[in-house]
Amino acid sequence: MCAQMNEDHGDAVLLYAQTFGSLTDATAAEMLSIDTEGMNLSAQINDTALPVRIQFDHILQDSEDAHHTLIAMVKQARSAH
Repeated sequence: MCAQMNEDHGDAVLLYAQTFGSLTDATAAEMLSIDTEGMNLSAQINDTALPVRIQFDHILQDSEDAHHTLIAMVKQARSAH
């Protein structure tokens, strides 16, 4: 899931870091891992990579729940910008 997110949805991963990780200055981000409670990202600010942990608003039940949750978070992040 992480590889697919990084390759196909890098803009979404960056939005997660900027919006939910409060790193508005981030210029790039990579999803390192995802679990039932949240995701771990690496966000690029200037020449520094910062680790970011983003908690979900609920415990994920399965991969379909993860998919829907990530989509909802992108929509929320886009409406905030």
